[in-house]
Amino acid sequence: MDLIDNISTALIILIRAGAVFRVAFCFFKMITVEDEAPQYKKRLKNVLLFYVLAELAFVIKSVVLTYYV
Repeated sequence: MDLIDNISTALIILIRAGAVFRVAFCFFKMITVEDEAPQYKKRLKNVLLFYVLAELAFVIKSVVLTYYV
């Protein structure tokens, strides 16, 4: 069980870090390349949606593990 928790913790950290860097990248690109701003807004929205769904998946996993174990 500890292995699953360690892997989950590592994945959550990687997802959070990746989302933060991707959001920062999209913001900087929106500022510098104004012609492609709508495209980066869409990418930013997709990153935030992915982050919320990923966090939700880990919360559901946590609830299931605490309920059944």
